Amino acid sequence: MHQNHIGQAPMMRTVAHDRYGPAKELKIKDAVRPICGPDEVLVAVRSVSVNPYDWHNMTGTPLPVRLSGGLRRPKASRLGVDVSGVVENVGENVSRFKSGDKVFGFADGCFAEYVCAKQIELAKIPDCLSFDEAAAAPVAALTALQGLVNNADVQADQHVLINGASGGVGTFAVQIAKALGAKVTGICGPTNVDLVKELGADHVIDYSKADFTHTRSTYDVILDNVGNKRMYQYKKCLKPTGRYVVVGGQKGFFLGPVAHMLNALLSFKFSKQQAMVFMATRTQPDIEKFTAMLASGALKSVIDRVYTFSEIRDSIDHLETGRARGKIIVRISE
Repeated sequence: MHQNHIGQAPMMRTVAHDRYGPAKELKIKDAVRPICGPDEVLVAVRSVSVNPYDWHNMTGTPLPVRLSGGLRRPKASRLGVDVSGVVENVGENVSRFKSGDKVFGFADGCFAEYVCAKQIELAKIPDCLSFDEAAAAPVAALTALQGLVNNADVQADQHVLINGASGGVGTFAVQIAKALGAKVTGICGPTNVDLVKELGADHVIDYSKADFTHTRSTYDVILDNVGNKRMYQYKKCLKPTGRYVVVGGQKGFFLGPVAHMLNALLSFKFSKQQAMVFMATRTQPDIEKFTAMLASGALKSVIDRVYTFSEIRDSIDHLETGRARGKIIVRISE
């Protein structure tokens, strides 16, 4: 932290997001440190992770993003949502945290040295986790948990297929499905087969060697992070009352993953099989669930690469390749 020359207000570095475009358009600028409300916590940021959510907000694609985020220019000038750090101070209504606590969770605009977060969207970092490992978890772990539990209602001994098992959501989904007692099949590329096995998958299919839709296996649940097959292929791989859970889809300017979600709902409308489409929601009970799993060792974060704050543009470019193993971390401060 440093001071400005007018009024000596506390300053910080932050990523400025003033117009839609590629990562090279982002700028690291000085800004006034935020002042939190009565139910918020000011966090000195240590690490953040990069999510497709951030890429969509940065580029303004697909177009539905601009309906809420601003048609011509982004309404919000800052990016980032996954955060870990140390509590600097707390609002007058905050009772769950105190200055000096190590916390992680959700904080909009956390690509910065300081950020304000709602106390109900944070948790204390388990002692066994580093700041990097904690920052890797919130969006991906919450999405995997809500997809498998809240939507698919996965039960012990069910057969679950994770399409895109080596990505951010996929690595957590494999572990959560195993913790629920399911039999897990993971789909990934050749360089990630060993990783997905280590995470606990019972079977791993290398998509460069075999197409899971061409096998005779059927599943109670398919959690799809990729959206790279036709709907009739997914339906063929499901048991008669199976559930197809859509997490991600292919990129596109006009609709992108939204087109895949709509297609799933229409294709499964008159079937006993079900398509589940959802947006992860930041609920305190679910945050506490994945925090407990991290603390017990039932979940671990897989980190692909760690960047410095000055390399944040590179981190988003790496995310855009779609080849990350697990999560991409940006270390804001040591």
